[in-house]
Parts: sequence; C-alpha cells; structure tokens
Amino acid sequence: MNELLFVLAVPFVASVLLAFVGHSRRAPEVNAAASLLTLVASVFLAVRVVDEGPLILFEEHFFVDPLNVFLIALTALVGFTTALFSRPYMRIERNLGRLTGSRMRLYHSMFQMFMCTMLIALSTNNLGILWVAMEAATLTTVLLVALYRTPASLEAAWKYFILCGVGIAQALFGTILIYFAAERVLGHDGGALLWTQLDAVKTELEPTVLSLAFVFLFVGYGTKTGLVPLHNWLPDAHAEGPTPVSAVLSGLLLNVALYAIIRCKVLVDGALENAFASHLMMIFGLLTVVVPAFYLSRQKDVKRLFGYSSIEHMGIITFAFGMGGPVANVAGLLHMTVHSLTKSAIFFAVGHAAQMAHTQIIDDIRGLIKASPTIGWGLMLGTLAILGMPPFGVFTSEFMILTTAIKYHPWATPILLVALGVAFAAIFGKVQAMAFGRPSVKPLSHNPALFPVFIHLGIVLMLGLWVPPYLAEWYRQAAKFIG
Repeated sequence: MNELLFVLAVPFVASVLLAFVGHSRRAPEVNAAASLLTLVASVFLAVRVVDEGPLILFEEHFFVDPLNVFLIALTALVGFTTALFSRPYMRIERNLGRLTGSRMRLYHSMFQMFMCTMLIALSTNNLGILWVAMEAATLTTVLLVALYRTPASLEAAWKYFILCGVGIAQALFGTILIYFAAERVLGHDGGALLWTQLDAVKTELEPTVLSLAFVFLFVGYGTKTGLVPLHNWLPDAHAEGPTPVSAVLSGLLLNVALYAIIRCKVLVDGALENAFASHLMMIFGLLTVVVPAFYLSRQKDVKRLFGYSSIEHMGIITFAFGMGGPVANVAGLLHMTVHSLTKSAIFFAVGHAAQMAHTQIIDDIRGLIKASPTIGWGLMLGTLAILGMPPFGVFTSEFMILTTAIKYHPWATPILLVALGVAFAAIFGKVQAMAFGRPSVKPLSHNPALFPVFIHLGIVLMLGLWVPPYLAEWYRQAAKFIG
C-alpha cells in the first residue's frame, strides 16, 4: 500500500507546490526530484507485485497486477527523463522570450498533475475513476499544448479539447452500459464498476450490452490513442506544444488510453466468447498503420512528422493486441516499451535541433551532425530505431508481430509490410537530409540535455539484443492477464 500511495501522492503534492513556486529558479530541480521519487516508488511497487502477485488496495478501488505495474514503471521512467530534459530546454525557451514566469509555473504544475492523472488511470480498479482520470488528463494536456499562446497552439489545443472531449463522452456512455450489464449480476452494492469483480463474472454479463459498450469505449479511448479516423488532434498537438509535452503525449498518454481499451477487451472477450473485440482492434489497427504511412511524405514540420509516426506505431500495437495469444501480447507489450522510450528520445533530440535552427521546418534544419554531433547522432539513431532497424528492440517486437500475423492472419501481412516500407522511406529520407546535409544551423550556446536520449536508446538497444529474465517473466505474466 505504501508504495502505491507514494506513486500517486508525490506527483499530486509536487503539482500543488509547483503551482506556487513553479516560476522560481529551482523549480526545474523540484520537478525532476519529484519525478525521481515517483520512479523509485514505482520500482519498489513493481518488485512487490512481480514477487507477491496482484494487489487490491484502498477498499478495492485500486488494483495493481503485472500488466499495469509494468506501465506504471514505464510511465514513471519516461516522466523522470522528460523532467531532466525539460530543465535546460524550458529555461532556454524562457530566455528566448517564448515563456513567462507564470507560464513556467503552469508548465511545471500541470506536468506533475498530468503524471498524477496517468498513474491514477493505470492503477485504479474502478472504471468510473478510470474515466475521470482520463478526462482530467485531457484538461491538463490542453493547458500544456496551449502553453505558448500562439494562434497555432491555441487552435491545436482547441482541436484536441473538442475531439478528445467528444471521444471521452463516448467512453462515458460505454462505461454506463457496462455498469448496466453488471448491476444485474453483482447487485447494487457498488461493485458493478470494479474491474476485478467484473472479470470474475464476465461470462455471466449480457453479451449484447457488452458488445455495444465496447464499441463506445473503443471509440472513446481510441480517440485518445490516436486511432484512425479519430487521430486529427495528435499531429497538431505534437507540433504546437513544448517538446517535453510532445514526449509525454507520445510516450505515455497513448499507452494509457490503449491500456483502458485492453482492460475492457478482456471483459468483452469473456462475455461474448467470440472474436468481436479482436476483429475490431485488428481492423482499426491496420487502418491506423496504413493511413499515417502515406501522410508522412507530405509533412514539412519535423514534430508533425514524428506525430504521424506515433499514430502508426499505436496502430501496430493495437493490431498486436487484437490478434491476441501469448506471442502477440508479449510483442505488443514490448512494442509499447520500446516505442515510448524511442519516440521520447527522438523528441528530445528534435527539440534541441529546433532550438538550433529556430524553426521546426524540416527543409530549414540541415547538417546537425556537423553542427552538434550528439544531437545529430541522437536523432539519427533514434530514427533508425523507430523504423525497426536491427538490432534495436523495435525490430524485435515488429518481427514478432509480423511472424504471428503470417501464421494466423496471412492476409494482413502484405498490408503491414507495405505500410512499414512506405513509412521507412518517408521518414529516413527526411531525417537523413537533416543529419547529413549542408549545415544550416549553428551550435547551441549551452550543453544539450541529451543524457536521457542515449539512456533511452541504450535500453532499446539492449531489449533488441537481450531481454533480462526478470523483465521477460514480467512480460509473460502481463500477457497472461490480457488473455
């Protein structure tokens, strides 16, 4: 109990504290220290869950098992490295006059509140609290996307708020339908929204109501995941918000929204005893892989480019969990890990590259490796990793997904291969020119915060060559809970 209490309380307390002192000179260090405490507590929680099994806490309203504790630890890790990156990055933005003291206070406070809402969504056992946490995450990230207060950032924040607000309303209706079906079986004692109790009686739930509920939940949380055709908010939010916000949106928020879909899929699979939910996830997963792949070549803004790449990878993960089974589930979990680490590392490098060029336009960013070898190679290696080049972990997870598709769904394999090939050509061609072209940027006047970049890429490289037995057992346990 103490570990989870710390995981949830530290970011909340830090958010309240930074709402008052977030503009001060030491605020970035406070932000990083709070994120480090959250990470340490999440590691202790993960060790306890893997060793002792699932925990039900706080009168059954919170539930931690190998599936969500894995995502809690990943969320805390990316949150900590993003806080480290944001220390010099946001100070430079303030020195350039793009941010004021009050906006720095808003950024630090909402960053920690965002972490708090994500961790609540991951650890709660109550589907109602899950919905509230996702809605709170929407509100915090709207404020972060609009931080610069430019017309483009306000438009992006408004689009994000409207689309995700409509989507989350659909998820609310789906949650009400699940309660309606569960109330007949569990009664009025308040357990009809607790996932553990729903899982115990899922075979007794009304199949028609559950299938309808899953459609609404899939649309609602799928909007937050960035699934096509509900993805339009994501590239704009990535392009117009501060780079640390792009990193946590891509590396954390999309995972948490997909986690909510997976939890609901487990219930629907048990109630329907057919592949309705799986087929829905596979179809929209494939669509989400194909559509962004053909948009990538048209992108001129580097952050929009990698925003579309995030959509594509969420499609791959959704397709993997749609296939199901031990191999595909482990591959989906591994891909969630390596995508979060790689994409956040790419955004860290892109953020500094944009500061060097004073623009995010791809054609105006050239010769990064000559101007700043660490930034250039960080971006180039991150790009190779996210494109699935061996021996990085993205290659391993994509290979597992493709081989599973070849065995069980051969019709989908050519579609995946063509989309991945198109995405590879589009992204590699643009980033290669940014890294190796004739220099058009000047070196930064300060040391870039690239320690998180190479830490992330080092972990991704390790996972491509060797998955530690402890982590492999963690993945197997989590895959078993998915089914």
